[in-house]
Amino acid sequence: MDITIQMRTLVEELNRASDAYYNGRGELMTDYEWDAKFDQLKQLESQSGVVLPDSPTHRVSADTTVGKKEEHEFSALSLAKTKQPTDLVKWAEGRPIWLSWKLDGLTLVVTYDEGQLTKVVTRGDGHIGTNITHLAQAINGIPATIHATGHVVVRGEAVISYEDFDRFNLESDEEYANPRNLASGSLTLKDPREVAQRHIRWIPFTLVHTDEEIPTWGARMDWLKKAGLGAVDHERIDDPTLEHMEAAIERWTEKVTKRENPYPVDGLVIVYDDAEYAATGSVTGHHATRAGYAFKWADESASTELDHVEWSCAASTISPVAVFRPVELEGTTVKRASLCNISECERLGMGGKGTQLEVIKANKIIPKVIKVKQAVGPFCIPDRCPVCGSPTRVEVSAASGTKTLHCTHAACPAKQLRKFARFVSKQGVNVDGISEQTLQKFINLGWIRDYADIFDLPTHAMEIAALEGFGVKSATNIRQSVERARKVEARRLLYALSIPLCGQDVCNRLLSAYSLNDLIALAEGNVRPTDLFTPSAEETLAMIPGIGPEKAKSFVAWFAQEEHRSVMARLLNVLTVEQTSTAATGEKCKGLVFVVTGDVHHYKNRNELKAYIESQGGKVTGSVSKSTSYLINNDVTSTSSKNQKAHQFNIPIISEDEFVERFG
Repeated sequence: MDITIQMRTLVEELNRASDAYYNGRGELMTDYEWDAKFDQLKQLESQSGVVLPDSPTHRVSADTTVGKKEEHEFSALSLAKTKQPTDLVKWAEGRPIWLSWKLDGLTLVVTYDEGQLTKVVTRGDGHIGTNITHLAQAINGIPATIHATGHVVVRGEAVISYEDFDRFNLESDEEYANPRNLASGSLTLKDPREVAQRHIRWIPFTLVHTDEEIPTWGARMDWLKKAGLGAVDHERIDDPTLEHMEAAIERWTEKVTKRENPYPVDGLVIVYDDAEYAATGSVTGHHATRAGYAFKWADESASTELDHVEWSCAASTISPVAVFRPVELEGTTVKRASLCNISECERLGMGGKGTQLEVIKANKIIPKVIKVKQAVGPFCIPDRCPVCGSPTRVEVSAASGTKTLHCTHAACPAKQLRKFARFVSKQGVNVDGISEQTLQKFINLGWIRDYADIFDLPTHAMEIAALEGFGVKSATNIRQSVERARKVEARRLLYALSIPLCGQDVCNRLLSAYSLNDLIALAEGNVRPTDLFTPSAEETLAMIPGIGPEKAKSFVAWFAQEEHRSVMARLLNVLTVEQTSTAATGEKCKGLVFVVTGDVHHYKNRNELKAYIESQGGKVTGSVSKSTSYLINNDVTSTSSKNQKAHQFNIPIISEDEFVERFG
């Protein structure tokens, strides 16, 4: 094939994949494939001396986020990359350098003037990005004000932790391939409330500009922290020899494999400590030669054979998981990898049992099928839900075109995952050690169909011990947690049932007026009016302070359903329910309204502090308003939104120590 035609094919493939990758529209090829094709293109360009105008080797991959376009004050160019430590040593030239994470997210440029946030712009093509300032309040790590004066420009990465990514995929109707894809897709949304639910965090990695003279990169990172912005993790290397560089890379790689860093990274970055020297570099293609150098790990791949595709149900999505002959990767044994969705299976050309696969651990963490070397037999999509046996349906996303499989049964236990998670939570019956992922696994195995089944888990102890990633110790811990949870306080049980409109405060109010048994009897209609003037159950409950007709109606309606009454009866057969009085025992906080934010140290947690305030006749709310008496925050100088609102309404901000001194 003519070398120019080869280059044109590679350029088009890479640009299509980049466009999808940077705009949250699904993955057209893995990072592993993209890097291989990118390296092949660079080699062809070197051989021929020709660089096509739209080659990704000489331009920044762009996000095309819809919105107002804005030119960057300082161009956001990319870094040259290597997989060889020797290249890093050569680039360092023996000068002191800093090593930090190459975070795998979406770059945002944030600007402040006189300490006030003025704009947030996506990287775009490095020269022009999209203004998303309206989403700033929904992104953790971008405060509305900072401790600084003058003009400040900071570049950072918007990332989503592995934990939040896993939780989103469990609860969402769509499954994203990786956290980076979810982050980029989230920033195309218009509603800040929807974005806030994705738990995006912005982590600064470059102080682009400040009116102050700060000569070193290390001092610039310290400046960011003092300003209240935080900074990417970093380590100084004074003598960047090959020995020292390789040792540092090994240390940081171990942090990744041990999951010490909660956020996805796809490599490391080195920068000169001497900021003035770094600024003297030239621009080659789309790289600033002395701005930094990126190191990417060489992914270790292995060939294996597919045993079967397991279909795992979470929320309403049924996702395919490849189960294959075990292989050793990055020092661990791997035998399963998520295939995400039907579209990804079709892209790979997945077959049936015996299909030859190539797998890696993406970013040293996530097992991933990167190639089908030889498909054997057809790829079969189940027509029945693996959990409840109901018919399935293939749906195509209007936004991304991604095909996903769904259960059509509204009451499928797998669709109740969030309710099961609330049931076992610390605020609920508190079954310690059972995560949403564990619940999902047990639901898919058919062990959990309603709340009471959780208390039958000890009968599956031997099976739990045999599961991958569990073992005898995990099975024992789960059994002990379940047994401890059999004794539960009434308000926790009521909250754990996920009755609509019945949060913790409503449960407390209901149980301050009636015992749990009386509430159930009233809601189920076992306590009947003695005459025409006796109020109904809804009217009776609505008269409780803070309840009202809407919450009362919801509570009674829940117990009106036979399946709910059956669930409650089963629970009461396996639980010992205790009820403590929620009436105030003192008057130290009488008539006062508190908002509690941040960490606490005198009390075990914020719930314990809330309980104390209520026991002293006070009230705790979730947001600051004109009716708030005090905001309790151990960081009284914080620039958080709650602190700002407290200042706006002239509401005192007190530390926990001050609270204990005045009201304890």
